[in-house]
Amino acid sequence: MKNKLTVLFSLILLLLLSPVYSQELRCNVTVNTAQQQQTTVTRVFESMRNDIRDFMNSRKWTSDEFSSTEKIVCDIYINIINQTGTSKYVATIQVNSSRPVFNSGYNSPILSIKDNEFEFEYVENTPMNFSPDQHRNNLTSVLAFYAYIIIGYDYDTFSKNGGSTYFSMAKQIVNNAQSAPQSGWRATESDQNRYWIAENILNSAFQPFRDCMYQYHRQGLDNMYNDPINSRQNITEGIEKLKRVHQTNPTSYTMQIFFQAKADEVVGIYSNAQPMEKSKVFDILQLIDPGNFQKYNKLKN
Repeated sequence: MKNKLTVLFSLILLLLLSPVYSQELRCNVTVNTAQQQQTTVTRVFESMRNDIRDFMNSRKWTSDEFSSTEKIVCDIYINIINQTGTSKYVATIQVNSSRPVFNSGYNSPILSIKDNEFEFEYVENTPMNFSPDQHRNNLTSVLAFYAYIIIGYDYDTFSKNGGSTYFSMAKQIVNNAQSAPQSGWRATESDQNRYWIAENILNSAFQPFRDCMYQYHRQGLDNMYNDPINSRQNITEGIEKLKRVHQTNPTSYTMQIFFQAKADEVVGIYSNAQPMEKSKVFDILQLIDPGNFQKYNKLKN
C-alpha cells in the first residue's frame, strides 16, 4: 500500500512540475458595435466574440508544442459598421501582435494591420468550420489567414525564414478565396489587402525584409540588456536592409505594416544613441518611411 501511495504521489508531482502544453495563440477579441444603426440583440455579439476567441485560441495551428508562457499574444478588434441581413455584417478588423524581448518585461510590437474589407456571415450556435483546402466561409478564412500571418511573423523574429510554412498556409487561403464574393482576396481590388500581405512576404524581393525581422529582434532587441551598443548596431544594419526593399517597391504594404507597428519603438531604441548613430538612422528612415517623418524628427533633437 505504501509503495502504491509513493508511486501515486510521484505521478502527481511529475504532472505538477511538467510544463503545460497548449495551442499557439493567446488572442484577445473585441467586437465593437458603436456604429451599428440597427437594434440588434447584444447577446449575438457576445456569442460572436466568444466564438471568434475560441476559434483562434483552441485550434492547433502548427505541429509545434507551446507552453502556456510561450503563447503568442495578439489582439483582434472587429468594428461592426453595418448589418446587411439577418446574419450578414460589414466590418473592419484590426490585428495586432507582439513578442517578448529576452531579459526584459517588454513586449515588442510585431504586427499592426487594419483590414477595411471584411464582410462575413455569423449565425449564433453554428460551428465555425475551417479547412485549409477550401474556402468555406469568409469569417473563418479571414481569421485563419491572420492566425497564420501572426504565427509566421513571430517565427521569423526567432529564426531566419522561420515563418515560411505559415506564410505559405496563408497564401493557400488567399488562393482558395479567389472566387469568393467578398473583397480583400484579389490583387486587382487593392494594393493593400490580404493578397498583397501573403504575396509580398513570400516574394524573393522581400527577403531583405525578412532578414531585418530576424536581425532586428533576435540579434538586436533580445541582446539589448547585455550588450546595448552592438545590439543597436545590429538593429541599424537590419533597418538598412530595408532600403533594398524600398528601391524595389517604395509603396509596399509590407513596409507600411512594419512601420505602423515599429515607428515609435525605433525612436525609443535610439533615444540614448550617439548623435552620429541617430543621424545615420534618421537618414535611412526619412527615405524609406516618410509618412512617419515627424516621429523620426525627434532623433535630430
